[in-house]
Amino acid sequence: MKESEEEYYIAPLSRYTYEFPNPRYAPDEGLLAYGGDLSSHRLLTAYKNGIFPWYSKDDPILWWSPNPRLLLYPDEFKVRKSFRRVLRSGKFSVTFDRNFSDVISYCANVYREGQDGSWIVEDIKEAYIRLHEEGFAHSVEVYRDEKLVGGLYGIAYGKAFFGESMFSLVSDASKVAFKALSDVLGDRGYDFIDCQMKTDHMVGLGAVVVDRDIFLDELKVAIEKDTDFGKWHDFKWIYKE
Repeated sequence: MKESEEEYYIAPLSRYTYEFPNPRYAPDEGLLAYGGDLSSHRLLTAYKNGIFPWYSKDDPILWWSPNPRLLLYPDEFKVRKSFRRVLRSGKFSVTFDRNFSDVISYCANVYREGQDGSWIVEDIKEAYIRLHEEGFAHSVEVYRDEKLVGGLYGIAYGKAFFGESMFSLVSDASKVAFKALSDVLGDRGYDFIDCQMKTDHMVGLGAVVVDRDIFLDELKVAIEKDTDFGKWHDFKWIYKE
C-alpha cells in the first residue's frame, strides 16, 4: 500500500528538525524536499537515507533521491585495454585525503562541456570541507610529475561511499582516481560506490542502473557496518592486474 497523497509533494524542511520525506515515494526525477541547511548532521542524515543536495547558486537547497540509481560495485570496475596501458605506465601517482580543498575547488571550477556554471557553490564547498575535517568526506588526488591533475571527493558512511564529483586536467586522470578508490574500497569491504545518476561515462566503467528501492535496501545494510572515520592519509593504492 502506498502512502497518502500528502507524502508526494515536495516538502519544505525546517532548520530545527532533521527529518526527510520517505525517498521511496519521491517521483522518479528525485526531487523530494527543499530548504533546511547544510549542517553536518542534516547532510549525514540525508546520505544515510539515500538523499543528496543539488542546486544552483540562486536556488534554495534542493534535496534529491532519483529513481533509478547508478551504483558501482567495486569488483565490477571495467578496465579496457587502452586504460590498462595507462595504469601500467606508472605515470600517475595517487593519494587519499591529502588535498581535499583543492580537489573540491577544481571540481567546482573546471570547465565541463554543456554546463553553464557549477552546482558546487560556496556553501556546498564550506559544508563538505567541514565534513572532511570531521572525518566523513574524503578525496582522492591524482598527480603527474608532482602536479595535481585529477581527483574526486565524496562521503563515506558505513560501507557505502557516496561519490559527489570528479575532475580531470589531463586525459584519464579522473578514471585513475575512480579506479584507485574502487580498488581500495573493495579491499576494505565496501558494498558499493553511489554514482547517483546515470552517465554513459560511468556505465562504461562498470556502474549499473539499480531500482531505487533496491538501492535503499542495500544502503540500509551498508550503513550499519563500521565506518572508516577520520583522515584516509594511510590508504595506499598500487595498481595490480
